Amino acid sequence: MSFIYILFLAIVQGITEFLPISSSAHLILGRDLMEALGLAASQGTAADQLAFDISLHVGTLFAVIVYFWRDIAEMILGFFDGITGKGGQRFHLLVMVIVATIPIVIIGFLAKDLVTHMLRSTEIIAWMTLIFAFVLWAADRVEPTRETTSDITLGGALIVGFMQCLAIVPGVSRSGITMTAGRYLGFDRPLSARFALLLSVPTIAAAGMLVVFDLYEAGDAHLTADALVGGVLSFVSALTAIALMMRWLRHASYMPFIVYRVALGILLLVLIYGFGWAPVQPA
Repeated sequence: MSFIYILFLAIVQGITEFLPISSSAHLILGRDLMEALGLAASQGTAADQLAFDISLHVGTLFAVIVYFWRDIAEMILGFFDGITGKGGQRFHLLVMVIVATIPIVIIGFLAKDLVTHMLRSTEIIAWMTLIFAFVLWAADRVEPTRETTSDITLGGALIVGFMQCLAIVPGVSRSGITMTAGRYLGFDRPLSARFALLLSVPTIAAAGMLVVFDLYEAGDAHLTADALVGGVLSFVSALTAIALMMRWLRHASYMPFIVYRVALGILLLVLIYGFGWAPVQPA
């Protein structure tokens, strides 16, 4: 792979994985742009490509862990609080994350083939990007009533968890739909983003395990320099995006992301219906 291609794809993955703007839409646009510019030529087997994709996700996963290391440490300690019967706030946060993760683990596993073979239409991505921009806009108008993780209830965690399952449809955005669910439940903006990103840790890890299994079955891949470079670059870009977004949401709304989603959705629809644009979706 060319360095420009690796750099571009890693930055796109890192930035869009956690912002509420749909990473799938951006990766499709990005890959199509690179192909049009003649920069997408690659070397190695399909399994090597899969290893590269895994490295990008590992990079973004570590970015969340680094940024929210205190919360991660609290949940680890909460596990021991739970088994000793102590309970408390640390255990509460751990339980809320686990409860909200269960639906996507079950439904994501059952719907894996459906997503791979039936829901990767660029037209679907365009409409989902546009529609869920307005869903987020409506949610962001809800008056916040919950500001800390102790305010998250079991029912609220379940609702966020089931809403997260909508993200199996490309264009919805996993981070976007969980932030939207949080805002509908009265989470303030920093809490809605914080909880959404904490949910990404087990979700990305579980999804990564499925891909690693596919890679193991392929049997002919090896960790290349491309994968290592891509992982590092996606880590840096994801960490930067998270830090900037969290800083922004302490003082402002989700409106810039909403406007961007609307513009992207309209652009995709114009390209599809106006110019017949239909890039081949990756398997």
